[in-house]
Amino acid sequence: MRKIFDFHGGIHPPENKHQSLVEGIRSAGIPDLLIIPLSQHVGAPSSPIVSTGEQVLGGQMIAEAQGLVSVPQHAPTSGRVIAIEERAIPHPSGFRALCIVIEPDGADDWVEQEGVIDYHRETPQHLLEIIRNAGIAGMGGAGFPAAVKLASDKPIETLIINGTECEPYITADDSLMRERAEQIVSGALIMQHIIQPGATVIGVEDNKPESIAAIEAAIADTGLELATFPTKYPSGGEKQLIEILTGKQVPSGGLPADVGVVCQNVGTAVAVHDAVNLGRPLVSRITTVTGEAAAHPGNFDVLLGTPMQHLLDLAGYDAGKNKRLIMGGPMMGFTVPDPGVPVVKTTNCLLVPTESELPTPPPAQACIRCGMCAEACPASLLPQQLFWVAQGKELEKLESHNLFDCIECGACAWVCPSNIPLVQYYRASKAEIQQQRRDQAKSDHSRERFEARQARLDREEAEKAAKRAARKKAAEQRAAAAAADGGDEDPIQAAIERAKAKKAAQAASGASESEQEKLEKAVASTRKRLATAESKLAEAEAAGADHVSALKTGVEKTRAKLTAAEQALADCLKSNSPDNAPAPTADPAQAAIDRAMKARAAEADSSPEDRARAQL
Repeated sequence: MRKIFDFHGGIHPPENKHQSLVEGIRSAGIPDLLIIPLSQHVGAPSSPIVSTGEQVLGGQMIAEAQGLVSVPQHAPTSGRVIAIEERAIPHPSGFRALCIVIEPDGADDWVEQEGVIDYHRETPQHLLEIIRNAGIAGMGGAGFPAAVKLASDKPIETLIINGTECEPYITADDSLMRERAEQIVSGALIMQHIIQPGATVIGVEDNKPESIAAIEAAIADTGLELATFPTKYPSGGEKQLIEILTGKQVPSGGLPADVGVVCQNVGTAVAVHDAVNLGRPLVSRITTVTGEAAAHPGNFDVLLGTPMQHLLDLAGYDAGKNKRLIMGGPMMGFTVPDPGVPVVKTTNCLLVPTESELPTPPPAQACIRCGMCAEACPASLLPQQLFWVAQGKELEKLESHNLFDCIECGACAWVCPSNIPLVQYYRASKAEIQQQRRDQAKSDHSRERFEARQARLDREEAEKAAKRAARKKAAEQRAAAAAADGGDEDPIQAAIERAKAKKAAQAASGASESEQEKLEKAVASTRKRLATAESKLAEAEAAGADHVSALKTGVEKTRAKLTAAEQALADCLKSNSPDNAPAPTADPAQAAIDRAMKARAAEADSSPEDRARAQL
């Protein structure tokens, strides 16, 4: 028998669970429209892989996971995608998110489903991949991806299957344990095979005798443990249940794996069984519809994406008796402004109370510092101090007071004589801190990018400066070498003269050299083609291929082209030879000057008698 411990605080609100347990689980059927939000879990939203107008089958993946902490989404039934757009989803702030809207065709045609034959023969990595691809997220709380929890790199001593369901009105897990205990145990054994814990324990409060009996029968000869303990809210909280069953306290800011524990919900266990043994992704869940405004309250097996109004109609909902539609229970639930929003993976209950059943909270009064909130807090926090700091928006102090250890169970607000909505202050402060963190992360990223760019520019400038210095040093070395040789020639002027001479030579023979270069390139290219053609011919001859004759013809043509190109190049080289250069053409003006100078010289050399005879 496992020893049972207790946790600090807790309360005992009226349970009101009998209303929805009159009948067994009922099927909600296929609605006229399915709205599949891409964000139904903790982590990054999934990304659509279908397009508007596309026909899909039940179980077909329609959105893939983005990153490690993310899960895919699947079509709950066959139909046509009629829109991919932002729509209202269940969220305390009325948040809108991208959704895939499917119009069911009523045929409920499915993709082929194939589970593993024997999970004992499968590696934990393969089973984790199956669970991840099935889109399974925790179905008892915030919706953390199940595969991420099960893939802990820390040694796990205890695997806990949470069947507590401590919040008033909600009976989804209770009905699941009553009717599908064998699937819960099967899923628990699969998870046990994955993480290899020292013990696997199913924890159930003692106010569920039918569920306890069903689980006891299902775990016979399996090695699993069943632990029952006194009913107290919120014993279903993960950290509180761990303390009840193991006596260990998860440290502030820590995870259950830090104390060697993994905790999963009974609904998650059934989803793991369906995914591994049947090959069925997570496309439905059990949801409680209860409250005095529902004529036929109960638990429904409902397709994910079903509008809440469809479920309310099945339960005989009377909108005239109800002012608030609550998703979840009276303690941790939140008001849903529009009944057209869809059921998602974390929708465990739709509560439709009358005003007399769940009165509107009276106006808050001043805190009288009674300390009852601190006595009731299961996380051993100081709700009174958190409230004051939250009012002053001192975000750093809130974090130092361990605000994020608050599980938002509402026990503090339940016992507060001043009717202060404490949890609302905590939720708003958490959202503000998270937004501040996101803004800071963006700012840090921008700063890092700027610093990286500045470092790159500085590095490039330093490299350029180094190259300039190297060139300058090389020029100085050449000048020094020229001076050491005793020459009076200015190296800069010599370089200029060489450049001028080269330019003049290029101007004189530019056309011929250009033609010669073209012919040289043509010869080289033709030689390459000939070599390739001869290689292909040799391979074809060795293989006895039918196209040998065609290849031979191609080789001969290429060889003829090469001969012609080589002859043209030879002719060009001969024409560019210095022996064939044309004699320079004499300048007429210079020739006349030369003749005049010769005549004058001859006259100076003649005698007076000769000049006289020349004149006669």
